[in-house]
Amino acid sequence: MPETLTWLPAADHLELLAPPVAAAVKELGDVQVAAIDPTDADTEAFCERYGEPLEESANCVVVAGKRGGVVKYAACLVLATTRADINGLVRKHLDVRKVSFAPLDEVVEATGMAYGGVTPLGLPADWPVLVDSAVAAGSSLVIGSGLRESKIRISGATLAGLPTAEVLEGLGR
Repeated sequence: MPETLTWLPAADHLELLAPPVAAAVKELGDVQVAAIDPTDADTEAFCERYGEPLEESANCVVVAGKRGGVVKYAACLVLATTRADINGLVRKHLDVRKVSFAPLDEVVEATGMAYGGVTPLGLPADWPVLVDSAVAAGSSLVIGSGLRESKIRISGATLAGLPTAEVLEGLGR
């Protein structure tokens, strides 16, 4: 039997969020947060333990692309049932020659978030957040909180409305 989560208003429980995520949540509407066991923070383990549908979870991956010695970072947000089209759509969208997952230490340092908890909320202002259209259409999705000890529940419309968000059809495959 899956464990039950207690979803709380995120704006009232900022201690459950990484500092940059807490700052971003203050500007958003209906965002909820739930404490979880950090050993089950990875999406599949989380869904299994807490009975959350995989198709209602979204994963955020940070990529780094290069062209002419200039590095561009971007966050890609796709449903957990898909993978981001990094080498096709993302590479073309960022107009870079080569794109790969950004190095872990660089992501943790630049975001102030924990590895495995990186989320599109509170990212550096010059990083585009590429949101798959299926995520944007989601009424209630579970994403990271910037920490491994909690998860956020948020609407796809709120994610698509983030200041640096760009909704892309076919980002998740």
